[in-house]
Amino acid sequence: MIALLLAGVAAMTPIEAERAFAIDAQVHGQWTAFRKWAAPDALMFVPEPTKAQDFLKGRTDPPVSVMWWPAESYSSCDGGFAINTGPWVRGGGRSVGYFTTVWRRQGKDWRWIYDAGDALKESRGLADQPKVRTASCKGRPRGANVLGTIGLRGYHSGGGRSKDGTLVWSWTVTPKGGRHFLAQLWNGAAFDTVVEDKVAAE
Repeated sequence: MIALLLAGVAAMTPIEAERAFAIDAQVHGQWTAFRKWAAPDALMFVPEPTKAQDFLKGRTDPPVSVMWWPAESYSSCDGGFAINTGPWVRGGGRSVGYFTTVWRRQGKDWRWIYDAGDALKESRGLADQPKVRTASCKGRPRGANVLGTIGLRGYHSGGGRSKDGTLVWSWTVTPKGGRHFLAQLWNGAAFDTVVEDKVAAE
């Protein structure tokens, strides 16, 4: 009977997963939440790409956790991957910025595989409801843009795509620590750029 009830429980949406992640950071601690929600192969940028679980292992939670909210969410047609982005605040609003998280669905659970962002001088606006968009299931996706720095000395590059190819993302870190992230979503005939983050070198 319990198994039947559990089978009927709907999977979280990417927005719900992001919100649960953010709530865990407030309730249980920032790095504790990051460890819990990260996939084994998740990446963080400090500023070089680093395996998140290695970076987070044993890390003490800060006294006050950063707060964040998903403002936009983009999902592949097959529902296997999603990208969320939105604002964050720290210290009661004394520091503000934005985040971008790539999520991978594992059964009915979501785990993040890419987390990055940057500080801003002014906070981004936040609508009453997040903007949610799912890739078209029509046509055969091909030709998405990929940041082309793989193999260049001193650069780090990577990325991925959903199994159906309708959501594609790529990232590059320059030798001085600058970062570029690009995500594209299939509209049935071509790819639309839906997220582009550019972080200057420190």
